[in-house]
Amino acid sequence: MKQQSQFSLLTQRRFGPFFWTQFFGAFNDNVFKTALLVVLTYDALSWTTMEPAILNSLIPGLFILPYVVFSATAGQIADKVEKGRLARFVKILEIAIMLVAGIGWMTHTLWVLIAAVVGMGVHSTLFGPVKYAYMPQHLKQEELVGGNGLVEMGTFVGILLGQVLGAAMVQVKPFGIELVAGATLLFAVVGLVASFRIPHSPAPAPTLKISRNPLAESVRNIAFSRQNRTVFLSMLGNSWFWFYGALVLSQFPVFAKDYLHGDYSVFVMLLTVFSVGVGAGSLLCERLSGHKVEIGLVPFGSIGLSLFGIDLYFASLGYTGTITVDMAGLLAQPGALRILGDILMLGVFGGFYIVPLFALIQTRCDPEHLSRTIGGMNILNALFMVAAAGLAMLMHAQGFTIPEMFLATALLNALVAIYIFSLVPEFLMRFLAWMLIHTIHRVTTVDVERIPDEGPAVLVCNHVSYVDAIVIGAASPRPIRFVMDHRIFNTPILGWIFRTAKAIPIASAKEDPWAMEKAYVDIAKALHDGELVCIFPEGKLTSTGELNEFRGGIAKIIERSPVPVIPMALRGLWGSLLTRDPGNLFERSFTRGPRSRLALAVGVPVPPQEASPEYLYQQVSALRGDWR
Repeated sequence: MKQQSQFSLLTQRRFGPFFWTQFFGAFNDNVFKTALLVVLTYDALSWTTMEPAILNSLIPGLFILPYVVFSATAGQIADKVEKGRLARFVKILEIAIMLVAGIGWMTHTLWVLIAAVVGMGVHSTLFGPVKYAYMPQHLKQEELVGGNGLVEMGTFVGILLGQVLGAAMVQVKPFGIELVAGATLLFAVVGLVASFRIPHSPAPAPTLKISRNPLAESVRNIAFSRQNRTVFLSMLGNSWFWFYGALVLSQFPVFAKDYLHGDYSVFVMLLTVFSVGVGAGSLLCERLSGHKVEIGLVPFGSIGLSLFGIDLYFASLGYTGTITVDMAGLLAQPGALRILGDILMLGVFGGFYIVPLFALIQTRCDPEHLSRTIGGMNILNALFMVAAAGLAMLMHAQGFTIPEMFLATALLNALVAIYIFSLVPEFLMRFLAWMLIHTIHRVTTVDVERIPDEGPAVLVCNHVSYVDAIVIGAASPRPIRFVMDHRIFNTPILGWIFRTAKAIPIASAKEDPWAMEKAYVDIAKALHDGELVCIFPEGKLTSTGELNEFRGGIAKIIERSPVPVIPMALRGLWGSLLTRDPGNLFERSFTRGPRSRLALAVGVPVPPQEASPEYLYQQVSALRGDWR
């Protein structure tokens, strides 16, 4: 079936009003914060005697401080209260905060404005769990990546437009401050109007008792999240992205002014380029992931964040402009396009990194605890962002230049990525699979939705090449435990990959009866635990391109674990470099060429009582057809 465009969700009530509510929240936050930061960067002496560089790190830190204290409580509230009602309450709170901010603007009182910054942090803390727990209630699983992509795009476009408008309005003379005060109040009202259209979203835990001790609840919340290792490490990975972004973005005002010698329009340009990059990367995730939760994009995004962060350091050193420039003048300076290109790609790869992480958390978390899990993630986000603000101030105090801060952040990102992916090898495995099917091969899937989203099943497939498992794993929406020959499993280099993927080694009764029996026990345990297990019933690679006879191992598996069996067939792999085609290796390389076509066809699940080797052979043969 043809997949609908993710943009069609914007026209549907189950998503559109929610999208615009969260969009105007992010937009208004940034109109207010950016106007304040621009005033304190370009007109600091009339407001305070503190250094602009310190304020540019301090104010974002104060904004996210409420996340540390109130996120666990916000998660509890979102699990207990209907989400549309809660969204409307949050929007009313935003109106009250903007009224306080208006007093600060009109009286020229910095500390009242900073109090409003903290208030907007509380507003965002309350809305955060609603934002990500709402989508799994109203979107299908295959829509989650597209929905998350739209939300991330909307968030960063809202950030972009808010920063552009905030920076522009506060520069209007002589009524810039009054303009900001009135506009932020108006945008809060528009967000409230949108929230009234959010459809009913039942609370998953309406009888939940809300803890009166937010700090104790925060500890309990994170402790609960740690029970699901993959989800918790995904939360940490998500929080690292916000650390990276907070540290880099907080330096843009001073970077634009002191290093690029630009006016406020250059600062706006840097924000624009980064935000456009994140929006583009977030939207591309749906296409690159094939409408499923593709965590293989996460390592890809992390690699880009490090590479382009490092290049931003060198590009900054190579910038030699000394004259004061505006946006158009910057584009004419040698080396400026390289800097802007690096910032754009940081945004794109940031989108690749963060969207699949959100979707993974939403799909693998206990639905009744999702809001609290998001609240726990927001606590971690806040701690990481406060740490980023603290590290930025420490680096400034130690004499780090801003380009050196970019370089240090990129190198730290590489170390953190290696650590997280070593703890959750599934990310790396999916990345390798994703790279294979997006570089060497062009893979088409047929009826892949027949692979169940949950519950045990045995997958059976023809065995054509040494990369069959990688192709199948990349196409599956869930992790698969592959059964493979013990000699291949113990290969020195490939063995690490197979062990990482939790493959199950098997030997024949003649070679090692104990190893064979252990394999059947491991298969039964995996199926009992609700996992997918894939076997190649031929028992060996084809040497002719045709199917070999299916052996009796599948019958023994089903006898122990009567679960559905799903026939599959690989098409188009025969003759590639990693098959046993006896033809000339050099000739085959050029005959097929790069990006060769192949397909994975999935058949109708077969009940266990009908899953004989002979019947499954017929099903796989029919699925493969004449295309070897």
